[in-house]
Amino acid sequence: MTTAPTVELRRFTDLDDVREDMVEVYAEVRAPLLHLPNYTTLVFGERLDRHGREPGFVAVLAYSEGKPVGYAYANRIERGDRYWQRTTPAPGDEYTAQPTLALKEIGVRPAWRGTGTARRIHDELLAASDDRYVTLMVNSSAGNGKVHALYRSWGYEDIGTSQPSPASPQLTVMVRAVRHNTLDQSMANHSALAGTTLPRRPRSGR
Repeated sequence: MTTAPTVELRRFTDLDDVREDMVEVYAEVRAPLLHLPNYTTLVFGERLDRHGREPGFVAVLAYSEGKPVGYAYANRIERGDRYWQRTTPAPGDEYTAQPTLALKEIGVRPAWRGTGTARRIHDELLAASDDRYVTLMVNSSAGNGKVHALYRSWGYEDIGTSQPSPASPQLTVMVRAVRHNTLDQSMANHSALAGTTLPRRPRSGR
């Protein structure tokens, strides 16, 4: 892992504040796949708008010298949510009896991969959550399996599969405890003291 320059992590709960920045980063992260129907920036924007209106929306973005270099966002889901309805086999009550944080997307610009930035964004996203579990979906073939292996190294475990849309590949559904270790708890305490949720950020002229 190479050493990353300092980044500033910012937390947002209003999509309007960061939609432009997220789509900008997404377009670079997914550049090799943008020709596929399920990966166009238009489809991502529509998906993002839908998630931005759903309960518990939260996003964390990393900035370097004022430029967004990575992001992650999540929603809170409950029993009966389409996320769980599409999961096979049906998840156990351990995961659905209470709200769960669903990590919908995470990505960093290619130049920032391998620097630990993605993990920092991920951990900051979880730091303020009071949910017991966090779940995500991953294409197990992405990066020749490296992305799936990365999430496993972060503590996630496979619990099933899902195909969110006809145009989507079959995805692996993974779960881990939000408070996976004492480091996560320490970060949560720090975040609570620091108050990292930001007000609306004025648009730059980019």
